[in-house]
Amino acid sequence: MRILFVAVLVAVLAGCTSQADDQPPIIAPQGPGEQAQTLAPEDFGTDRWVAPSEADLRYVASMIVHHQQALEMTALAPERAQNETVRGLASRIHDTQGPEIAAMEQWQRQYAEDAPAHGHGATLPEVDHRSMPGMATDEQLAALAAARGADFDRLFLQLMIAHHEGAVRMAIEVLSSGTDVRVEEMANDVSVSQTDEIDRMRAITIP
Repeated sequence: MRILFVAVLVAVLAGCTSQADDQPPIIAPQGPGEQAQTLAPEDFGTDRWVAPSEADLRYVASMIVHHQQALEMTALAPERAQNETVRGLASRIHDTQGPEIAAMEQWQRQYAEDAPAHGHGATLPEVDHRSMPGMATDEQLAALAAARGADFDRLFLQLMIAHHEGAVRMAIEVLSSGTDVRVEEMANDVSVSQTDEIDRMRAITIP
């Protein structure tokens, strides 16, 4: 379900930007729980279009960086992990968060970079990875890269549980402050799926 949502999201967004001369109507998100509006391309920059909030833009920019670190960590597992359950979990995280990054970057291109916000070009917020919850430090990443076998498994689970907990916290925060329905869907998906993965990781016992 999670991969299907990402695939559909990428396909829909790509379809909205692929034809320059014959642009289809644009589905403009409204507030959480509100029905989206169908706008013509020329409606961008007018009062009919509701731009994503600062909270939406910051969440997506931050979550891209957050996911990228998860990919960095999971890429170490095939050669270093000993526990097969850890290997499988790392593979699942890698295979889902990669497409999620692509979907979020496409959202940025359509709604932040290309679409004018009431006559003014939208800008992407700068992200300080040190301020994001759950991010591993450079020292922790180096220790993970140096570990092998059961030592790797234990440290990977420790760092990835904290990483997921940070992502869930970020998702919950944007659900209370954002306005974009696509960001709301992505944040809900992160909250549900990563909470489930936290439970799975906590259940793994490394001797």
